Amino acid sequence: MTETPASTPARTAVVTGASSGLGVAIARALGALGWRVAVGARRETRLADTARDVEAAGGEAFAHRLDVADPASVDLFFDAVEKRFGRVDVVVNNAGLSQPGRVQDLDPKDIAYEISVNLLGAIQVTRRALSPLLKQGARGDVVFITSDATRQPRPRQSVYTATKAGLEGFSRALSMELEGTGIRSTIVRPGPTLSEYAASWKPGTIAEIMPYWKHFGLQRHNGVMPADAVARAVVLALTTPPGVHLDTIEVQPEAPVND
Repeated sequence: MTETPASTPARTAVVTGASSGLGVAIARALGALGWRVAVGARRETRLADTARDVEAAGGEAFAHRLDVADPASVDLFFDAVEKRFGRVDVVVNNAGLSQPGRVQDLDPKDIAYEISVNLLGAIQVTRRALSPLLKQGARGDVVFITSDATRQPRPRQSVYTATKAGLEGFSRALSMELEGTGIRSTIVRPGPTLSEYAASWKPGTIAEIMPYWKHFGLQRHNGVMPADAVARAVVLALTTPPGVHLDTIEVQPEAPVND
């Protein structure tokens, strides 16, 4: 795991979507830096497990329910975190979901919810975090976990692709707004990763969709990477000293080595 320099003080970080997969790995990695880590998600029982992981890694944890699609929930979450830890220095916008299918077959409610979680939720979380930082003239970091679908759009994931592309556009515009404030906006763009990302998909969907993607030159191999690989990229972005900005970090699995 990439380690923070000894001279870097502990920071207070928020990780959304922290009840499984990438969120757990990122929260654990920040705990290993000795940071205060507030974890949020809708599944509170799973959040308690993440909090224990953070503390076992060496950090101080706080778990609180968070539904990023609900602005009132976002406010309640940050109020609770600030009461416990004070100002939030770092936000990792990780919450996200994908509901695959041809757009004409998708339920309009499912489309709206995916946009609310993946795009609007990250915007609401970021908005709430920035105000205290800017008022106090403090340095900070905002990280957006996107997807390589922004570079290679995936059919049957058109809504997901649109939300992640929107996040990258938001991050870049935000970087310009924040220029000169000491607050960095960073994109971490993972490729195929072991997680619970597709846990809610119908049985057989992955087996059906991967050959379909190959028709378009996507998913060239079956290599996947552990969630810790993405967590290391997040740590790299957050522990890079002030004065340097890693705008976009793309993390891809290596193709399986031929025997």
